[in-house]
Amino acid sequence: MQHPTVAVESDRLTSRAATGKIWHPSVVSSNGLTVTLPIPPSINHQYATVNGRRVLSSAGRAYKTQVGHHVWLALVRSPFKVTLLDQLLSGPLVISIKFFFASSLRRDLDGGLKITQDAVCEGLGINDNRIVETHLYKHVDKASPRIELSLSTLPPSPTLP
Repeated sequence: MQHPTVAVESDRLTSRAATGKIWHPSVVSSNGLTVTLPIPPSINHQYATVNGRRVLSSAGRAYKTQVGHHVWLALVRSPFKVTLLDQLLSGPLVISIKFFFASSLRRDLDGGLKITQDAVCEGLGINDNRIVETHLYKHVDKASPRIELSLSTLPPSPTLP
């Protein structure tokens, strides 16, 4: 069964005037969402040591706040918000993240996974331990580094006769 989708124009994390880049609109359906996000801070800039403890840095906190705000706005502006939230809160989830880095050599593929996953899930008010399947991809786009992220419910397994 095909689920209807709606493209939702949400606030940009970075202003078009400041970057010259135009982000794709968010797409929200009854069983998932797709958003374009900025690249997170590098793993070396995500954490700081304070009094001997590793804590999320100010750059990491700012990224999580911005991403959470972005996905929440995409959700609340969608006619599928109630249906999607019910789906996201009730079943196992799949996340797919396509990283588009400025260079293939400067960043590890998995360095932005945890902070991005946490930010999206916290923004939606769901626990990221519900994610049972993860897909990561690494691409190069010098002109427009970004993340294209999809979060959806795990389709039911086909039953054998």
